[in-house]
Amino acid sequence: MDYKKELHDLFLMQQAYGTLFSLINKLHITGDTYFDGLTSRQFMTIVAILHLAEEETTINNIARKLGTSKQNANRMVSSIEKLGYIEIIPSSKDKRATNVRFTDIGKQKIIECSQYAVDFMADIFRHFSTEEIETLWNLLRKLYEFDGSHQDGFEESGLPLTSDTGLGESILQHFAQKRKSLE
Repeated sequence: MDYKKELHDLFLMQQAYGTLFSLINKLHITGDTYFDGLTSRQFMTIVAILHLAEEETTINNIARKLGTSKQNANRMVSSIEKLGYIEIIPSSKDKRATNVRFTDIGKQKIIECSQYAVDFMADIFRHFSTEEIETLWNLLRKLYEFDGSHQDGFEESGLPLTSDTGLGESILQHFAQKRKSLE
């Protein structure tokens, strides 16, 4: 029997996996240069916290949102707590659990990082059309579900820019200009 198609498929899968693996590392390294004192992993941990209801910000829920282990999420939360951006408080729902809450300085950092996030996203997706980004997102979600588990992602809303609509509009205007200039 001729296995040319299978050999070719296996080759493509290995190349896709290798590229994805290298890309993730490259994105972490590049992201670390954007967020002024935060690593890209710390930033994504903050984004995960922002996408959880305040009474649901347990380490388990943060880990689930990030698709990582409880130990990794705990390490990230601890590192952000040391920076003074979050604090750990007892859960009002479960006496055995704790929740994460942003400090005032943490709320300011979120606003500051919103601009950095816009620049980072515009820069890494500069060669992608809207349709290509949608296709990539759909394919990545499909790949995530290889084991039958659904991603508890960030679909509910984008990164909250701020409750100050003027600042949010300013950041979106900057993003629109940056996307246009990169075309």
